[in-house]
Amino acid sequence: MNDRNVTEPSAQQQTGAEGRMFVIAAPSGAGKTSLVKALMEREAQLRFSVSYTTRPPRPNEREGVDYHFVSPEEFERMVAGGEFLEHARVYDNYYGTALATVQRNLAGGQQLLLEIDWQGARQVRERLPSAASIFILPPSRPALEQRLRQRSTDSEAVIDRRLQDSVRDLSHWAEFDYVVVNDRFEQALGDLAAIVGGKGEQLRADRPEIRELARRLLS
Repeated sequence: MNDRNVTEPSAQQQTGAEGRMFVIAAPSGAGKTSLVKALMEREAQLRFSVSYTTRPPRPNEREGVDYHFVSPEEFERMVAGGEFLEHARVYDNYYGTALATVQRNLAGGQQLLLEIDWQGARQVRERLPSAASIFILPPSRPALEQRLRQRSTDSEAVIDRRLQDSVRDLSHWAEFDYVVVNDRFEQALGDLAAIVGGKGEQLRADRPEIRELARRLLS
């Protein structure tokens, strides 16, 4: 994801200021990964919280930068030991965020960005109520389907399954503090930057136009 992971020092650490967690989730195909990458490049104060996963690394991914890649057995050991702030099963693989790492970096003044699914976001809200949660929506069902087809070399059956899963995932939008619509990329990126900068009040999830968009997406 980005070389600026959660272990690097910052000016906030030197002052002892309290850090904050920003949680970003989205249905598959909403463009979350591209937006998160661009946001990390734009906002120098953010640090990416590297998750653990049991899925194999993709060709362009690096251990400790994109994910910590572990075996299912190791992941289960960590779950049993209570080592995760959150963990969830997504598309037949498991993902989790190390609790001790988050606690240490927040205490050191880091602003952390965590890219997870709605299940993990729900767990984070329960255990870390101060976290700001952001959900990314596509502008329409056709746009969501088009993005899923463009990014995937999977079979038609797998693509259909991902579309169904994505629609089910986006039904959880109202659980989040903020909603960003990824219609125009630069606008969506600016909206995310506004939220991180404490100027995202107009992007709260309870605004009427988001409720109407969600109704169309789910119909």
